[in-house]
Amino acid sequence: MARQQSPQRVRGTQDIFGDDERRFTHVVETFDRLRRLYCFQRVEVPTFEETQVFARSIGETTDVVAKEMYTFPDRGGDSLTLRPEFTAGIARAYLSEGWQQYAPLRLATSGSVFRYERPQKGRYREFHQIDAEILGAAEPTADVELLALADQLLAELGIAQGVTLQLNTLGDAATRDAWRAALVAHFEGHRGELSEDSLVRLAKNPLRILDSKDPRDRPIADAAPGIDAFMSAEAGAFFEAVQKGLQASGVAFVRNERLVRGLDYYRHTAFEFVTDRLGAQGTVLAGGRYDGLIESLGGAPTPGVGWAAGIERLAMLVEGVDAPRLDVVLAVEDDGAIDAAWAALGALRRAGLSAEMIATGSPRKRYDKAAKLGAGVLVSARAEGLTVKDGPDSARVREIVGGSA
Repeated sequence: MARQQSPQRVRGTQDIFGDDERRFTHVVETFDRLRRLYCFQRVEVPTFEETQVFARSIGETTDVVAKEMYTFPDRGGDSLTLRPEFTAGIARAYLSEGWQQYAPLRLATSGSVFRYERPQKGRYREFHQIDAEILGAAEPTADVELLALADQLLAELGIAQGVTLQLNTLGDAATRDAWRAALVAHFEGHRGELSEDSLVRLAKNPLRILDSKDPRDRPIADAAPGIDAFMSAEAGAFFEAVQKGLQASGVAFVRNERLVRGLDYYRHTAFEFVTDRLGAQGTVLAGGRYDGLIESLGGAPTPGVGWAAGIERLAMLVEGVDAPRLDVVLAVEDDGAIDAAWAALGALRRAGLSAEMIATGSPRKRYDKAAKLGAGVLVSARAEGLTVKDGPDSARVREIVGGSA
């Protein structure tokens, strides 16, 4: 009978192990530590939602909704979608769970997200994000706080060098509407020179033409009117407050007047942390203010601002993370000492020390095998008792297990 072929990973997924896992976990644990310092509450939201939650939040004209979502009917006939990002689900929960009573809310989460796109370096069909949001805070201080959290995260991961915060404003609704009208007039005047994709954007999402990578579009986009000429006094004051807050917080940034968000519910601050160390996929963390999002889901007008970052991309920038050192290893050199070794192992672990026991293979070789693990303290278990070898924490180990020197 022919041997069955072993199953393989599904394309665009990954098995994370060894050094990759250590760098991945380092990103998550650093984020979790910092979100506590900034008083962000951990939140968990479902891995899948009703499809309309994402269609209305992300925008039906976007590539994510049109081409990249994992959507399927469940057995009841409802259309469900695996989350392609976190913000939409958090906004839905804010409404459906009545979290308005706790506003302003600082929320953080992390986990898997799903997008059907061509797998490439640092980009998968199932990947992972960290996410931070502030809901119910209209003041520019919320934008500054989120950016300070992101900046400190990159610094503590040791990857801030070579990463630039690009900052822009989309203004308020009046500013955006006036700017959009001027952009449409400008691009209409160059309709015959635009790429096919930008012609589609012109009808549905003209701001996206500004960040087109197509060489045919770049000269036209670069010559387009900037937002500052249409800025209301209120929107200008908001952006000025964000910039001053960042300067006071020691967060460096550069203005990128072509940084946009295509959907109408985005207002005021838009930002990306960008590096040249990941090739074409240079954005490692991005976000902005979305004061119109909750309203687009049927709620009352509610300010919001947030960001997300791909864990894999951050981990690719992190230097190698050393494997944690084993505190204690027990070498069972006499099978008659196994019960005493089990008791010692449990006591060590309950005391908060990482401990491992070598009790298989030839008893004569177990000591040498244990010594090669490089633990801080080595304990030999024989019929006559436990012997604790000298090490940096040997006195504490003897106190816990009762062994001799």
